[in-house]
Amino acid sequence: MPIITVEMWPGRTREQKAELAKAFTEAMVKIGKTTPEATHVIFVDVPKGDWAIAGKLSDDTK
Repeated sequence: MPIITVEMWPGRTREQKAELAKAFTEAMVKIGKTTPEATHVIFVDVPKGDWAIAGKLSDDTK
């Protein structure tokens, strides 16, 4: 059972997540040779203050 975990900043709509889930599932079925029913997609919205790039928190405005 493939599990695809997508971590991203909050702000995507339910419709955007649904479209992403469909695209990820279709790619896994085609490339990974599995079934849609076996493919799980988990979205994790990570606040910018909990995400750092190049040693700086992403919500740091400085």
